[in-house]
Amino acid sequence: MEYIALFFISFFAATILPVSSEITLFGMLSLGTYNKYLLLLFASIGNILGSCVNWYLGIHVLRYQSKKWFPFSSVQMNKYSNLFKKYGAWSLLFSWVPIIGDPLTFVSGVFKTNFIKFLILVSIGKVTRYIVVIYSINLFF
Repeated sequence: MEYIALFFISFFAATILPVSSEITLFGMLSLGTYNKYLLLLFASIGNILGSCVNWYLGIHVLRYQSKKWFPFSSVQMNKYSNLFKKYGAWSLLFSWVPIIGDPLTFVSGVFKTNFIKFLILVSIGKVTRYIVVIYSINLFF
């Protein structure tokens, strides 16, 4: 059950919700009762799927850009659009970076990045991040 909770926390962490999957992962690893490979699997899949939702929303959301509830300001959209135009799909390798990662996955949908390319690049970034987190925690515990 706790693995499912990590999945959902990781999923929501990949959206604009202020959730930290790393803190949850840290807590679960520090208990020493969970399999680190299953933690890696559930955290990664949840986080990757959350990014896929961002990509999907990016494809369809521009028609709502003028609404008050739209999650990104025009300044933010321009900033991330310029970044995405400059570095292209390769910027998705940084989709794990706090603050900029989630908007990058959203903007990649806006620019209609090929989904397979998107999935591969985001997966590389997200899984690598969790591997580093797990390795770092194992150094101290």
